[in-house]
Amino acid sequence: MIRNLDPSSERFLASLERIQQTLDRANRQISSGLRVNDPSDAPDEISDILKLLASLSRSDQIRTNLARVQSEVRAAEEALETAVKLVERARVLGSQGANSTQTAETRRIIAGEIQGLLEEMVTASQAMINGRYVFSGDRDDAPVYELDGSQPNGVSRQFVPQATRQIQHPSGTTFSPSKTAQEIFDRRNPDDTLAPENVFAALNGLRLALENNDQAAIESALASLRLAGDHLNIQLSDYGLTQRKVESAIDFAHKLEVQLKTELSLRRDADLTEAALEVQRAKMHQDAAYASHSATPPRSLFDYLR
Repeated sequence: MIRNLDPSSERFLASLERIQQTLDRANRQISSGLRVNDPSDAPDEISDILKLLASLSRSDQIRTNLARVQSEVRAAEEALETAVKLVERARVLGSQGANSTQTAETRRIIAGEIQGLLEEMVTASQAMINGRYVFSGDRDDAPVYELDGSQPNGVSRQFVPQATRQIQHPSGTTFSPSKTAQEIFDRRNPDDTLAPENVFAALNGLRLALENNDQAAIESALASLRLAGDHLNIQLSDYGLTQRKVESAIDFAHKLEVQLKTELSLRRDADLTEAALEVQRAKMHQDAAYASHSATPPRSLFDYLR
């Protein structure tokens, strides 16, 4: 029986195939910049590479979420800064109204200014960012409060807000990024009655006391405004802490991504200098194989019949 190829030719073709595989692999590394393009390139490292890619994707999503929260917290801080200034202005007006030299008419004029401040406070409670109400908790598509002079606190509560959302820190922990308008502007007792530091109630109480020319009620409203101002400053301070927490988390995410990318690069990226040398070596071996094979004396039919 005559074989199709002699052993020397078979070895030559097998050697050419190995050289071509090496050449192809090196060229892929140069064109893609990656040492591992397919699972077959490094079967024992694929699992670790996939884990690193998943961790990078997770960190990127967390950082995107944190950036959105950062905008929300900033908007909330700005609204609270406005609210603090409104209460301070109300206290100045209230002190003027409490002066015994004021007449019923001048107190009604001051009451009108307080009414304007209450309206601005409601607007502050309706602060929005990217179409979302930052103080509405889980239901961020609608404001919690609307102006309503018939209510004791001067506003009507559209729904009881709940803020259950938790934001993930890149380290794996979670934290709450926001408070509700009720916690901030409409502080309530456990039985849902108005708390002494209720901001809306303090403003509306001062308005009514001035309109009624009630000296004792004005003094009482001013005391409530002091409590309301202290309460708002605490809320503003809390949001400042949250803002720093968000900034720290974003910084943590950036550093984590650098670490993950560095590790991924070590495992997956190609050494382009080495790949270029590999191409040169493969071509040299290829040329040498062709030269060696061409130097082999041809065999005749009689050689196969021996």
